[in-house]
Amino acid sequence: MARNVAVFVGSLRKESFTRKIAKALVELAPEGMSLSFVEIGQLPLYNQDDESNPPESYREFRRTVAAADAVLFVTPEYNRSIPGGLKNALDVGSRPYGQSAWDGKPGAVVSVSPGAIGGFGANHHLRQSLVFLNIPAMQQPEAYVGNVTQLLDDQGKLTNDNTRAFLAKFMQSFAAWIEAVKKS
Repeated sequence: MARNVAVFVGSLRKESFTRKIAKALVELAPEGMSLSFVEIGQLPLYNQDDESNPPESYREFRRTVAAADAVLFVTPEYNRSIPGGLKNALDVGSRPYGQSAWDGKPGAVVSVSPGAIGGFGANHHLRQSLVFLNIPAMQQPEAYVGNVTQLLDDQGKLTNDNTRAFLAKFMQSFAAWIEAVKKS
């Protein structure tokens, strides 16, 4: 059975390292996974006062999340946490209270950084929110892509065979995780 996976990139930059790694993950996905990017930059900041008449961008975003079988988050680290745009997207999708579009969707997290620790803080901060949102996040393998500037060529393609093999294994594990969660 083909699984529709929504991909959320924490960086809003069109040519971000994070987006380039997300594109590599899409290319490395095994058969049976249909991955599509869900843009988050157009979402106004969440304001509960807007819930009586939410912006159309909120409604469309929630429909898109609800239609996905699973969710993949690829994020940089900003100040030892996740970018504000990604946190806003989590909030928008989680409301109105009791009607979260995220509820029960299998998920996975990949963090990306030019630094050596690969966005460890962002990865774990995001996982804290996923627990509350009832997104069962794949625990292993963990994916912290450090020193990303050394892994990509001028066109944004992966040049490191070990990283490519690891990310392919990650995506295979994620496919198995989706099936395990969907069966439970």
